[in-house]
Parts: sequence; structure tokens; C-alpha cells
Amino acid sequence: MPSPTREESKAETGQAQDGATDCDDGERGTGGRLVCALEMEMTNRSVHGDSKVNCVNCDGLINRNGGDSAEVSVPLSLPGKRTAHMEGDELHRLRDRKFLLEDRKRLCALSLGTALLGILLMIIHSEICLYVYKPGSNIALFINCSISLSTGCLLILIILFHHKDIRLFVIDHKQVDWRIAMSSHRVLVITLELLVCVIHPVGTYWEVGLHANSSSSAPLCISNHQREALMDIELLLSVLMFLRLYLVHRAILLHSKVLLSASYRSIGSLNNINFTFRFVLKILMNKYPARTLLVFILFFWLTASWMLTLCERQTQATTGHIDTAMWLIAITFLTVGYGDVAPNTSCGKAVCLFTGVMGVACTAMLVAVVTKMLALNKGEKHVHFFMLDIQISKRIRHAAANVLRECWLLHRTQLTKGNRGEHRRHQRCLLEAIRVFRHLRLKQKKLRDYVSEMVDLPKMQMIMCDLSANWNNSYRELEQRILSMEQKLDELSRCFQQTSELLSQFLRQRNPEIR
Repeated sequence: MPSPTREESKAETGQAQDGATDCDDGERGTGGRLVCALEMEMTNRSVHGDSKVNCVNCDGLINRNGGDSAEVSVPLSLPGKRTAHMEGDELHRLRDRKFLLEDRKRLCALSLGTALLGILLMIIHSEICLYVYKPGSNIALFINCSISLSTGCLLILIILFHHKDIRLFVIDHKQVDWRIAMSSHRVLVITLELLVCVIHPVGTYWEVGLHANSSSSAPLCISNHQREALMDIELLLSVLMFLRLYLVHRAILLHSKVLLSASYRSIGSLNNINFTFRFVLKILMNKYPARTLLVFILFFWLTASWMLTLCERQTQATTGHIDTAMWLIAITFLTVGYGDVAPNTSCGKAVCLFTGVMGVACTAMLVAVVTKMLALNKGEKHVHFFMLDIQISKRIRHAAANVLRECWLLHRTQLTKGNRGEHRRHQRCLLEAIRVFRHLRLKQKKLRDYVSEMVDLPKMQMIMCDLSANWNNSYRELEQRILSMEQKLDELSRCFQQTSELLSQFLRQRNPEIR
């Protein structure tokens, strides 16, 4: 069968609207039927590496080599359809990204709630063991099973969260392989999170396994020497459960208005700003400094006090009570240290040491916040310095008047030739008036230098704005003048042309021989 020419193929391609539905055998030739058949076949099945269809050649539907063995190039879709397909993929990708962000935020909230539930169950388990647990009671086993169940749920939620995060990475990087997202840093972070979240007290299981028929109570309630190692491990696991609170910063980041605001993200991406927890914390400290510090200090105070109580409970010391522990944490946090109470165990000493470090940091932040709250704003500074300048100017005028008066009195004393005591007194008064005058002038100079440094940038900005406005006005005036000059030049050219025409006509009338 002869191959169709390029002109016939172009005419048939321009008439085709949908490759498989607009093939009319009556209107088209043999080449058109070949093209339609190939288009229908390639549209109905996916194109793989074995199909030799050239989709780039949009001018003709056959190769330039010609002949029966020519390789036919068929456009799989029209340019408009290809663009619409790409736009649909982008919309689908954006929709998936939105759903993944919502799922990630929801999983983070659930993870934090599950972690707090496990910590609450651990606190209940530690607090009621002295009063509720009895020999042969299964309450400790039930609470430990609940803690283990919440830990398992937390691990599942952490894995799901990172699964959503990896899918989000794949979507953001144009559908790359998910193994590319598994960098060494991400694997290390996931491993550390799982290790932190899996920590929970398991001493009750050991107690049940070792002494199935024993009548002893929970491990935290036992104080004999045979189970000291079990008690230490149980205590360490209970304290380390507070490491799950690292999820708080992730929840604050994902639920902050900064990350949820499209305007924040757009402007931040233009300025290469990374929206991390540090950035969100800076915004919170700038907007709500006192509230943020107060919440953090109260939460840290209560948490550290309970941890100290848990550490010191087995020693039967006064620091094992919550009121004494709160007093010790407070004076350690404020770096006072009266010395009336002190921790006895290594765990308690570690808690007090960490409390002292956090107290120094929070005290520095508190001083910075108070300093910022007591500082004058821009308008208040202008008013304050303006009034100071007026007052110093008045004092300078008075000092200058005192200098003139003392000079006149000294001169009058010299003219009248009074006693030397009065002459020396007027000299001392004159020197004192000159000293006060010079001191006030120096003070006024320092004040004006400080005010000029403070208002240099706004003043320069105002000057530049005025200059820019003046330049714009001058440019407009210059444009108007140039336009008016062009109009006048056009009028002059027309006048010269009319004058030349009139002269030529006049000369023709006077001398008909002149052409």
C-alpha cells in the first residue's frame, strides 16, 4: 500500500478532533485509514519500550525515509489534551498533598494524646500503689497492660506519621522513588523516635513472672533489698517516659497559624525561610512572651517536682513529699539554694541539676522579656527626647544668663575697687557658671547625637521618598514639554510645507514656464 504524502497527512490531522472517533472512511483515503487505525490502537493500550511510535514529530504522520518500510509517527494526543492532562496531574498532586498534610496533622495530634495518656497512666500507677495495691491484686498488672497498649498504639501512630511524611516527600519531588526519601538522617530520626516511645515500665510483668503466687505489691511499692535492681529499672523507665514530650514541639509546629497560612508560606519561600519549630517559637516569644514563659515554667515546675518525688520516695526522706519537692525545685530553679533540703539519690541530684540549668536559661529569657516590655516604643522615645531637649535648652539659657550676670558683677567689682573677698567670690561664681554652661552644652550634644542616630534611617527614608516623588514630577513635566515641542515642530513643518507650496504656486502663476 503506498504511503500517504505530507500534504494529505496534514489535511487529515487538521480534520481529526478525537483520534478514535472522527475517522470517516468516505472522506479520507487509504493513508487516513492507516493513521486512524494506528491512533486507535495506541490510545487503547499503554505505550512501552517495545512500541516504536514517534510522538514528537507533529508535522507528518510518517517518517521522512518514505516507502512501505517507513516508520509511522502517530501523535498520541493533541497538544490541548496533553496540556489538560498535565494540569489534571498537577491538580491531583495538589489535592493529594493537601490530604497528606491534614492526615499528618491529625496523626501528630493523636500521637501526642496517646503519649500523654501513657504518661498519665504511669503517674497513676506510681501514685496509687501505696494506697490501693494489696497482696494478690491485679490492678498493677491491668495498669501496666494499659501502658503497654498505649505504647503499641503510639508506635503505630509514629510509623504512620513518617509514612505520610515520606509520601509527602515523594509528591513534592515529582513522584520520585520512596527509597530516595530514606536518607541516613531520616532513618536515624525514625529509629530514635521509636526507641524513645517504646520506653515504659515493665516491672509488673517481671514480678508476675518471677513470683506468680507471691503476695507482694507493685515494684514501686517494694522496699526490700532483693528487688532493688528491679525498682531502679522501674524508676528509670518511669522517668524516661517523659521523653515522649518531644511530640509537643511537633504538634505546636503543625498546628501553628504560621504553617497553616498560605501567605506566610509564600513570603517565607521567597525569602528562603525554613518553617521550623525554632521559627515558630521565636514568633510566639515575640507575640506572647509572658504567656509562653509562664506556661513553660509552670509545666516544668510541676513535672520536675513529681520526678523528684518519684526519685526520693524510696529513701523515706522529706523530699519524697510533693510539697517539699516543689519547694526544692523552686529554690533550685531560681538559683537561690537555701540549703534546708537537699536530694539524697543520684536520680534526684540529676533532676535538681537539670532544673538549675533550665532556671538560668529561663531567668535570662525572663529578663529579656521584662526589658522589652519596659522599653519605650518609637513614639514614646520621640516625645521623651523632645521634652528633654526643651528642658536642657531652657537650662542652657539660664546658665548663659548666669555667666553674663557674674561677668557683669565681677566687672563692677573691679571698677568700684571693692574688697578682695567679694572679688574672689564673684570669680568663683563665674567659673562655676561657666562649668555648668559647658556641662549642659555637652549633655545637649550627646542627646541630639543619640536622637539623630535613632531617626537617621526613617529620616533618610523620608528624604529618599521625597526625592523620588520630585524626580517623578520632573520627569512628567519634561515629558509634557517634549510632547508640546514635538507638536510645535509638527506645526512648523506643516507651515513650512504650506509656505513652500504657496511660493511654488505663485511662481508658476508669474512664470508659467517654471515647472
